Amino acid sequence: MKINFDKSNGLIPVIIQDHTTLQVLMLGYMNEEAFEKTEKEGVVTFFSRSKNRLWTKGEESGNFLTVKEISADCDQDTVLIKVHPKNVVCHTGSFSCFGNKDPKGFLYELEEKIAQRIDSKSEGSYTYSLYQRGINKVAQKVGEEAVELVIEAKDDNEQLFKNEAADLLYHLLILLKTKGFTLKDIEEILQSRTR
Repeated sequence: MKINFDKSNGLIPVIIQDHTTLQVLMLGYMNEEAFEKTEKEGVVTFFSRSKNRLWTKGEESGNFLTVKEISADCDQDTVLIKVHPKNVVCHTGSFSCFGNKDPKGFLYELEEKIAQRIDSKSEGSYTYSLYQRGINKVAQKVGEEAVELVIEAKDDNEQLFKNEAADLLYHLLILLKTKGFTLKDIEEILQSRTR
């Protein structure tokens, strides 16, 4: 990978992103030496503008950033590094320098909406009415959606297949709420299986 260090007096901005959640963790700067050290050792090293020297993130705290993937932007003058953070990233104790808020994609938003409808006992809501019918009915509905997805998988109608997959995910989120679990609980199990 060729990086253009000449455009900005030898320092390029480097965006650090959590490899798993895609949450932006911090912004730092690298000179060519810091970039090469990061590539070689697999641990993020910056050039500290205040200390005027190379600085490996975590050298004092032990909260190292293990490199998972490095990519450059279209002009080769900014770098994105996806990392596995050992612990919190920010010197303030926050997970990210941009705040502690957990990153959440659309499935998490949908999970929140489902929980809100159930917790507020939203009358007229399909979600709440299914939840009211109890665990057996919710589990049965997940089973029905799973069977419908399998049937559509054997056919060639991509749109029907995607719709059935969406229905299964939606009803699975209702089942998780009914059982008192969250998407994050399941995500943690999947993550532990890949280590």
